[in-house]
Parts: sequence; C-alpha cells; structure tokens
Amino acid sequence: MGCPDWPKCFGQWVPPTAVSQLPENYKEQFASYREKKNQKFARYLSFIGLQETSNKILEDKSILVEADFNASKTWVEYLNRLVGVVIGMMIIALFVASWRIKKVDPALFNGSLVVLILVIIQGWLGSIVVSTNLTSWTVTVHMLLALLIVAILVWLMVRSGQRKVLQVKNLSTWLIGGMAALLIQIFLGTQVRETLDRLAATVNREDWIANAGLDFIIHRTFSWLILLIIAGLWLKLRKTSTEKSFLVVPFLLILSSLLTGAAMAFLAVPPLLQPIHLLLAVVTFGWFYQVYLETNHRLPGVFKD
Repeated sequence: MGCPDWPKCFGQWVPPTAVSQLPENYKEQFASYREKKNQKFARYLSFIGLQETSNKILEDKSILVEADFNASKTWVEYLNRLVGVVIGMMIIALFVASWRIKKVDPALFNGSLVVLILVIIQGWLGSIVVSTNLTSWTVTVHMLLALLIVAILVWLMVRSGQRKVLQVKNLSTWLIGGMAALLIQIFLGTQVRETLDRLAATVNREDWIANAGLDFIIHRTFSWLILLIIAGLWLKLRKTSTEKSFLVVPFLLILSSLLTGAAMAFLAVPPLLQPIHLLLAVVTFGWFYQVYLETNHRLPGVFKD
C-alpha cells in the first residue's frame, strides 16, 4: 500500500519522499478516494452476479484503513508501476508488429491482440488490488492473470520460431505434470501470502511462519513433488546423451526457489526474498511451457527476415 491511489501516487506523477510533502489529512483524503472506487467495483461485481463478494467489499471497513506513509514502500510500488508501463509499451509494440502479418498468420495477430487486452485488464485489476487494500482474492487473481499473460507470450514466441527440442515418448505428460504442479504451488503460495498479510496486523514478523499454520506446511511440502517431477524428467531423458543437460535449467530454478523459500522461513520473511521467490516460480513455469510447445508442436515460423 505504498501508493494508495492509481495511476498516480499520492496524487503525484513523481511520488513524495517525505510525509511533510503530503497534506495533514492525506489518510482521510485517500481513504475517501478508495471508498468511491470500491463502490464502483462493487457495482461491477453485482452486475455479474457476485453479490456476496460485492457486499463483503462494501461492508469491510478495514479496507479503508490508510497506512502510514513509508517512503521505501512508496517507491517500491511506484517502480513496480513504471515496470508495468514498460511492459505495456512493449505489448503495444508487439501488437503493432503483428499487424503486418495478420493475413499470413492470423493466430499470431489474434494472440497479440488478446495479450494486449489482458495487459490492460491487468493494469485495471492492479488498481483494484490497491483500492481494496490488498484484499486476498484480488491479489490471487492478479497473480494468476499475470501467469496467463506469460503463457500467451511464450506461445507467441514459440509460434514465431521453428525449433524442435526433443522427440521422447510421453515427455509431454511429464511437462504437463510439471506445469500443473507449478500452478498449484504458486496458488498455494498466494494462500500463504494472504495468511501472512492477515498475521501482519497482529503478530510480530519473527513469528509469522510459526503462526502460518496448514497453508505454509502444504506449500512447503508440495515443493518436493516438483523436485520429483524434475527427477522423473531426468530419468526419462537419461539415454538421450547430452540432450538431458537442458534439465539443468529447471533444476537450478527449482533449487533456487526452495532455497529462497527456506531462507524466508528461517529469516522471518525478508521483504527482498519474496519477489525473488515468486519470480523463480514464474520463470520455471514459463520454461516448462516453452519446452512443451517446442517439443510437441512444430509451429510455422513467419519472421524470416
């Protein structure tokens, strides 16, 4: 909650660096702003039939509790938004580039259009995450939508090329299993994040993991399943000479993810490790999906300049 409004931050395009740069009533001012935004969002939810969820947002007054200004959190959030802007520009450039080949390969054009629409929705959803004060389910949906965008971008990348990695019987089954396990693991991670968010209000940071309960235990234990899948892939490819060396990538990614997860558990969840831990999981998912596409589907290439 470093920036309580969106797309500006405390009503400014360049965020403040000290609380003295804000009006005395900034908490009331931005709480009122977010309340109006939430009322509008609640109407959307009601329109699509999610009346109960709409009522929860309107009735939960804790959403409107404004956090004290923290310059570090403000600039971390603002940098996150700047990166989002860069991504948006690159997606627009992708869509423009795909326009010239829409008749040659309509699927590439349509995929670029879909990902552009999803990025716009993702930006809007990010504003909802802010206005609802990190309401748990909005954070989860925001994360899952990001994974969908990554998957479509990987598909577009593979379709625009013409590479073939391996021809191994039933390899796709293992790759699908790896993707499914990673999606479940990432979802479980969002549940742990939601639990820690709730604990943050009443429990010291050093005691978060001890009080995280079953969510954390399941998330921690499930990581071993992903390691077993990597081991299964290695056994599947052990007779393919040097081709099995490509498993070094996911193994190192999963190992790094496990190490950062363990470090968070033993070091009271350092803020720096949280995004690194998540990034490793997302990159691993992208790797599995890319190899699945390249291994099993010879997709026509169109960029032959």
